[in-house]
Amino acid sequence: MLGYILRRLAIAIPVLLILVVLSFILMYTAPGGPFNSDRPLPPEVMANIEAKYGLDQPFWKQIATYVWNVTTQFDFGPSFQYKNRTVNDIIAQGFPVTLTYGFWSFVIAVTFGISLGVAAAIRQNTWLDYTAVGISIGAQVLPNFVMAPLLIMFFTLYLGWLPGGGWEGGQWNYVILPVTALATSYMASIARITRSSMLEVLNTNFIRTAQAKGLPKQQIIVRHAMKPTLMPVLSYLGPAFVGMITGSVLIDVFFSTGGIGQYFVNSAFNRDYSVIMGITILVGALTIMFNLVVDLLYAWIDPKIRY
Repeated sequence: MLGYILRRLAIAIPVLLILVVLSFILMYTAPGGPFNSDRPLPPEVMANIEAKYGLDQPFWKQIATYVWNVTTQFDFGPSFQYKNRTVNDIIAQGFPVTLTYGFWSFVIAVTFGISLGVAAAIRQNTWLDYTAVGISIGAQVLPNFVMAPLLIMFFTLYLGWLPGGGWEGGQWNYVILPVTALATSYMASIARITRSSMLEVLNTNFIRTAQAKGLPKQQIIVRHAMKPTLMPVLSYLGPAFVGMITGSVLIDVFFSTGGIGQYFVNSAFNRDYSVIMGITILVGALTIMFNLVVDLLYAWIDPKIRY
């Protein structure tokens, strides 16, 4: 198992370095710049600004300096638009907010998604199956950019039960709507994958053998069917978890939570390259890390994968 982990790490590290270099190249080759405006700055002022941020250096030197600072010091540099703030400060402020509602979204999506999928598979073609499938389809056709305004309109404007925006330190009444809007579509996908996987596993020979031996149905489901059922679910949970804990741009925009998604949008409009690069690398690093975790869980569930 240790050898498998080391091999996966050996693959993950160069992938992350390639991500940093390619993101830097794509960002700086895009037309325009962070200091371009309708009224061009005088050449002397522009030269001073470029010298301050190191933009006057050769392109290869800018890449080498950025990669060195990121890999050795975890320093993403200063923001071009947020004065006197570094990208590390912006991520440190926005990421905990996104992590909070993203984590609870993941917990709710996994809990209800797997429960609905298992229940629908066990009680196939019954009212429970039809109800679970109906809930999954309904949640799937209402993505978060549709769910968010509907929740605000109903629970905030119509009923007045919950605030429609803000964060206030993560108080529970400010967390409910973002978590619900973010979790529903993921929950639907998890439920559909779990149901189809469980139905396939329940029709395999080793499950029929366990039933022929007279094992209780609960024991068959928990001890024999759940592990192989979770294999395709895990492949979805890796990127889904990253998507939820890094937040959704739409969730931050609709609910004004102050998460990193809103900074990402503002930086894209303002051409704040360093902030865009920092958030892109953060999302990429988390994706690589949790895909590694998924691979390790695969190897734990099915030892054949290690070889």
